[in-house]
Amino acid sequence: MNKIKTEILIPSEFSYEKKDNFARIEVYPFEAGFGVSVAHPIRRTLIAATTGYAPVALKIEGVKHEFDSLKGMLEDVASFIINLKNIRFKIKDSEKDEVTVDYTFVGPKEIKGEDLINDDVDVVTPDEYIATLNEEGELKLTLIIKKGMGFVAVENFRDQLPEGFIGLDAYFSPIKKVVYNIENMLVEDDPNFEKVIFEVETDGQIDPIDAFKDAINNYLNQFSVFSKEFKLETKKVENVELPEEYNVLFEPIDTLNLRSRSFNALDRAGIRFIGELVLMGKEKIANIKNLGTKSLEEIFEKLEEIGFSLSKPLPLDIKKAIEEKLSKLKETEQ
Repeated sequence: MNKIKTEILIPSEFSYEKKDNFARIEVYPFEAGFGVSVAHPIRRTLIAATTGYAPVALKIEGVKHEFDSLKGMLEDVASFIINLKNIRFKIKDSEKDEVTVDYTFVGPKEIKGEDLINDDVDVVTPDEYIATLNEEGELKLTLIIKKGMGFVAVENFRDQLPEGFIGLDAYFSPIKKVVYNIENMLVEDDPNFEKVIFEVETDGQIDPIDAFKDAINNYLNQFSVFSKEFKLETKKVENVELPEEYNVLFEPIDTLNLRSRSFNALDRAGIRFIGELVLMGKEKIANIKNLGTKSLEEIFEKLEEIGFSLSKPLPLDIKKAIEEKLSKLKETEQ
């Protein structure tokens, strides 16, 4: 018989890994079916509401329209514009939503993204190719770069452009990729809870974790009208007092009396307390460098001896309390 519930579980675990412009984010546990209810609108918000920068108009001296050509430039203007759209800009002054920048290039020269960096704008795609000038080529270019969200077709703002400028479709979003996966997970004795795993990649205009944070903030703000009208309050996760039998988890790992090979491998991995091993679980412990089969068996046996079998997951509130106490212990060590 299924356990009868009177309220849904509030997710309490959040972790992420980040490398360059890519981040993997895990959030859990969600009740069955709630993972997609949360993940899909966050993904939508990331794509549609993350601000970025894009050129919205350009003017080239001696060029009247986008189907023209410029003496001494290998590319025609249409090809030049296509290449220019691949350049990802960033206005250096965060208080500004628009800048107008001027450039002059004299050939022979191969022009790349890095050549557009100046006091007003940075370029996060410096190696991107734009155009080639021969000995006779001279390019005098003016760009209008704006801050915005999503994609905006030039037809929506063409009449706002200064005279003589060629309008450009503007793709502002700095999000290159955002996907989510939902995995089933065990909470106590119930295997039907869900973990949501996001993968977010940006073009470098914004850090992926900052983009995710901004998306969450924008998403929550959409509900503020309900909170105001109905005076809603967000339920907070309560702190848990750990029973005495958990005190052993805050002892140094040398109290396990492991063989020197096992101890040294854990020490090199930066593991100081027994509780860190319990929180890691079998799979993550097995990935520790230089831990062979015998060492793994020894560690698992020692943990079982003190009453912490890794085959039985900890309750989430207990796990959270252990993490917080271990964090404080490690801070006092530094």
